Amino acid sequence: MRRQTPTSGINPAGSGRALRLDPLSLPVVFDAHDVRADGGLRRVELHRERVVLRRAVLGMRMAINVRVCDFRGVALRSVDDAEMLVLLHRDPSLTIPLCVSSDRDEIAAAWRTWSDLFALPQLLEDRYEPAARRRQKNWGSWRARACLRCSTWRAPIPRSLPGRRNTGMGFCAR
Repeated sequence: MRRQTPTSGINPAGSGRALRLDPLSLPVVFDAHDVRADGGLRRVELHRERVVLRRAVLGMRMAINVRVCDFRGVALRSVDDAEMLVLLHRDPSLTIPLCVSSDRDEIAAAWRTWSDLFALPQLLEDRYEPAARRRQKNWGSWRARACLRCSTWRAPIPRSLPGRRNTGMGFCAR
C-alpha cells in the first residue's frame, strides 16, 4: 500500500509548503488540525471508499470511520488570500482539508479531480449551512414511545358498551 508523506498536513513554522494531496495516489495518511484533540492534531487516513480519523481527546484514543458517500461533497472555501478544498461533512468536526492554493487554475483542476474521484458534487461553501440536528427536537416523542413500551399499559374500562346499559351493578343486555 503506497502512502504519501505525513508532512503534508500541518506544516512546521516557517514552512512555505501548502497542503496539497494527490488524489491519484490514494490511500493518503496525513495530520490535520483539530482543536478538540490532544495536541491539536488528528491523523487522517483517506481511502477511495472511506475516511478514518484517529485522535485522542482527554487521553482517550478513538478512531472514527466514515464512508465517503456520507460526505456532502467537495467544497471550495476562501481562506485569507488563498482557497481551500475540503471534503465537506454535515458535522463540521468531520470535514477534511484536501488542498490549499492561491492559483485558481490549480484549485479548479483539483476540485474537478477530487469530485470525480469520490463521485460527490462540487459545492461552494459560502452557500452551505450545516443542517440542524434533529435528535434534540424528537427527544420528547421518543421518550413518550419508550415509556409506553416499558410500562404496563392497560386499556381503560369503558363506562358503557354499545347495545348495553350500565345498571350500577354491572352491564345488562337490553
